[in-house]
Amino acid sequence: MSEVLPWITLVVCAGAALARIPSALRGVNPTLFFIFLLATAAAVLSIEQFYVAIDRALGGLNIAHLLLRLVVFATIYLIAVRVTKGFGAPDAHRMIAGRPGLVVLAVFCAVLVAVFLLMDHSATSAGFRDVAGASDRNEALMPYYWAAARGYLAYVALALLPALLRSVREKLPPLVRTGAALMAAGAAATVAGFCLEFAPLRLFAAAPAVNNGAVVFFISGLVLVWLARVKAAKHGSHGTSSTEG
Repeated sequence: MSEVLPWITLVVCAGAALARIPSALRGVNPTLFFIFLLATAAAVLSIEQFYVAIDRALGGLNIAHLLLRLVVFATIYLIAVRVTKGFGAPDAHRMIAGRPGLVVLAVFCAVLVAVFLLMDHSATSAGFRDVAGASDRNEALMPYYWAAARGYLAYVALALLPALLRSVREKLPPLVRTGAALMAAGAAATVAGFCLEFAPLRLFAAAPAVNNGAVVFFISGLVLVWLARVKAAKHGSHGTSSTEG
């Protein structure tokens, strides 16, 4: 089952990206297409066959995994900017895209890259599974690497949750509220994924399902909000800011 989940995530992300191509070519909200494209790239790098081929092309030093983490950072950042603007959450927007938020992003990126560079080089390992066992140094550094990789995602998710939950309760179109609920589930799953990095092994086994679920929830929520905008446009309505797409 764990091998199937990344493929499901890839299908959802790629399908959303393909559906947005006509609008993007017309210049209608290209940011949403770019979000789906980044999510698709992350999904590709999460699948072992693609990861191994790409990493070997980059030198076989697991640079593809660092690239994956940075792509995920960019994806969650763009999603958060869109959500905080669309659902009218200025405080959350400042925490993510304002000066404090950009400082947090820079710190997490710097720590992630620094820890990666401090590790001993090891052969290509999908999911970073075998890197810790390559040396005592890697084993000692691995918790810090994952704390940085998951920590920024958890920070953004916690900043988004109040705005998303508030939108679920507001008098918005059903598709928008459902989309907000799905993204709230994605945010909750993101926080859970961070916690699972430090959980006992028997609980850690659930991490792949939780992390893939978070991606699917976020992308599905964005798709529903986009569909709400399309529906509003067909009915000659201006909709709400949260449905701009």
